[in-house]
Amino acid sequence: MAGSDGCGGYRCVECSDEAPELYRDYQRGVLRLSICKSCQKPVDKYIEYDPVIILINAILCKAQAYRHILFNTKINIHGKLCIFCLLCEAYVRWLQLQDSSQNIDPDDLIRYAKEWDFYRMFGIASLEQIAFLVGIFTALWVARPEMLKTKSDFILLLKALLLSSYGKLLLIPAVIWEHDYTPLCLHLIKVFVLTSNSQAIRVTLNLSRKFALLAILSGLLFESGVVYLFQRTGLNV
Repeated sequence: MAGSDGCGGYRCVECSDEAPELYRDYQRGVLRLSICKSCQKPVDKYIEYDPVIILINAILCKAQAYRHILFNTKINIHGKLCIFCLLCEAYVRWLQLQDSSQNIDPDDLIRYAKEWDFYRMFGIASLEQIAFLVGIFTALWVARPEMLKTKSDFILLLKALLLSSYGKLLLIPAVIWEHDYTPLCLHLIKVFVLTSNSQAIRVTLNLSRKFALLAILSGLLFESGVVYLFQRTGLNV
């Protein structure tokens, strides 16, 4: 029995070539990993790995771990993860907005909680995220239109970018356990998320590191434009 759902679409985690199956099941608990015809290595060694090891490899931005997650698993949490990351970002901004206020009485905090500041921060964070993604897709479409010629290509890259933004979840503990290095931690988290996004672009489209970086810079340029517009309109971002 082959380790396939019948539709193929798998990728070798080493060379990124397509593969019809990941393993063969000879029953009675006997599995044999499929060998890639191109590089002569196991198509997906991570099948035998513990999820914690896979997560650590993903945190280290290893391309093999990214290929395993994006091409050889059926993870479908990118939508929920995106919403949760935006909520984390909105919460951090909301806390910073309260810290910048001169009134710190408990009654004021309760009043702030009833206002729409949090939802406004969520809306701003969402628009900035959209601008960032539009910037990336625009740069890729202008430079390499053949890479995004089908709807499935677009959806796969979008999924990769949303999943690779998981580092934003670290914003909450960085703010809750506040210390003198909190601003530095927030900047490091931003760098980590951008590095993960860049790796996701490289793995999904099989691009060079330089080209993926240019796409990220385009996204940051679009995002900065949105931030500038918000500042011009007097919105505190």
